[in-house]
Amino acid sequence: MSQSHHAPTVTPALVTQKAVRRLPRWALILFCAAYILPGLFGRDPWKNEDIASFGHMWSVALGQASWLHPNVGGVLPTSGGVLPYWLGSASIMLFNGWLDPALAARIPFALLLTAVLALTWYTTFHLARTDAAQPLPLAFGGEAAPVDYARAVADGALLALIASLGLLQLGHETTPELLQLTGSALFLYSLAAAQTRPWPARAATLASLPIMAASGSPSVALLLGLTGWVICGRSRHQEMRQHLPWVLGAWVMALILATALTQLDLPGWSWRVGARFALKDMIGLVIWFTWPTLPLAALTVWHWRRQTMRRHIAVPLLSAVVGFAASLTMGANDRALLQALPALAVLAAFALPILQRSLGAALDWFSVFFFTICAAAIWLIYVAMHTGMPAKTAANVAKLVPGYQVQYSTLALVLGIAGTVAWLGLVRWRTARHSHALWKSLVLPAGGVALCWLLFLTLWLPVLDQARSYRLLLSRVQAVAPASECIHAPGASVALLTGLEYFGGYQVDGRPLGYNAGSLLLNTGRQCNIMVLRMSPHQPGPEMIGWTKVAQVNQRTRNSESVAIYRRRGSGAH
Repeated sequence: MSQSHHAPTVTPALVTQKAVRRLPRWALILFCAAYILPGLFGRDPWKNEDIASFGHMWSVALGQASWLHPNVGGVLPTSGGVLPYWLGSASIMLFNGWLDPALAARIPFALLLTAVLALTWYTTFHLARTDAAQPLPLAFGGEAAPVDYARAVADGALLALIASLGLLQLGHETTPELLQLTGSALFLYSLAAAQTRPWPARAATLASLPIMAASGSPSVALLLGLTGWVICGRSRHQEMRQHLPWVLGAWVMALILATALTQLDLPGWSWRVGARFALKDMIGLVIWFTWPTLPLAALTVWHWRRQTMRRHIAVPLLSAVVGFAASLTMGANDRALLQALPALAVLAAFALPILQRSLGAALDWFSVFFFTICAAAIWLIYVAMHTGMPAKTAANVAKLVPGYQVQYSTLALVLGIAGTVAWLGLVRWRTARHSHALWKSLVLPAGGVALCWLLFLTLWLPVLDQARSYRLLLSRVQAVAPASECIHAPGASVALLTGLEYFGGYQVDGRPLGYNAGSLLLNTGRQCNIMVLRMSPHQPGPEMIGWTKVAQVNQRTRNSESVAIYRRRGSGAH
């Protein structure tokens, strides 16, 4: 049965052709570039997950670990599958001698973030073209053309995803979660496009769930597959019912792949359920992580409540529910909640045709005040770091990052000024005229997020590197342990092990201690004369039999982790 006979009686959307004015493509591309590129160049891998994932990739690229068993210093990854590490390793090898390994590893993940943005746009575009999603016809004509309407709603979804605070940092890391997110976005797209673009949708389906399974998220992949079963099985459209076998095929492929990886002692099935958390932690996470998409998504579900089983609502709604359920069962895990963001952005976009002018104005003014204050604070601290004025602000920075070194960059300053001028122009455009475009209410939230991210990763980049990179810590370690030394770091995190190798140039082993009459031997048989123990802030290193403590160093940040450095007694100094 066609949905077109029922849509006019239940759809809440009333949209004129004037309201679906196209967002200029150059402006949309500029938004995406300002969001994706900052953080790609000129920074170190940051602790903890970012540098840990990079360590596995780098180790494989150097030939220190096998492709089937990525590891750093003998420590295997606890999650993440193997596919993300293969992706980063291949990129490091491809650009070997041309680019810094950390930059080379980030390139494919920047492309994955670009793909997530594009897939969210196309998902919304195809869903908005369905009969049930179309706005009501107007009595005297002038209603929005279907394609123009779909494009305007899709523009809104892309802006909503850029404005999502939860994607900001996690979307710019070289971690398996970004590949998992890409697989989830692919599956979302496949269900949206199955009716009008069957073959691309089938290819996306077959790739999506196995990608998630090979990236450390097989359980979420199977849950998403179940939502696909429900949507395709209950659809009135023959094309959607014909898509069901492809969903089943992808589901089976993901199941087999996760089981095979587990049998090979690789990260496959990994159950991370049952972690304790306070309800207020989950509520707090959801509020900031999903802003501003969740309130708009809730508005969509309420106003389109008669159509919750129609595809333009059911597809993103069920996908978002899977993301929330995964986060909840994993102890309010923010990385699990990441999967829900594209779906929430799609739902938020369908709130735009029914958004009251007062709510849109409130969102605009909140964005203007919040992000303008945020940008002003970034500039104030930047000036204080370079000039010492205001003195109180400079003193506060010194407390947070003791002994930080100011590094001036003309390029960073120019980019920061350009971004700020663009923001002021955007605010003036939005507040000086009354725009009828559907996407107008999400321009300022998306622009504000892009501006603050740009300022953080240009004006503050040197200080952020000093605070979040292991480079400074390792420079202190090198003062007492030259790079020629072999280091054993039992119980150290993969992040610290990677820092020792990448920034210090050491050969490391992070496997447990093996004592033999007070001697420490690596599993390779090589005896290390230096041992490093990771300590909590302000915790002194313990006395070790047969070892002399030579130093304990920490990062410049207040309350940061520290490491105690020991030398084997009788080994001498080099």
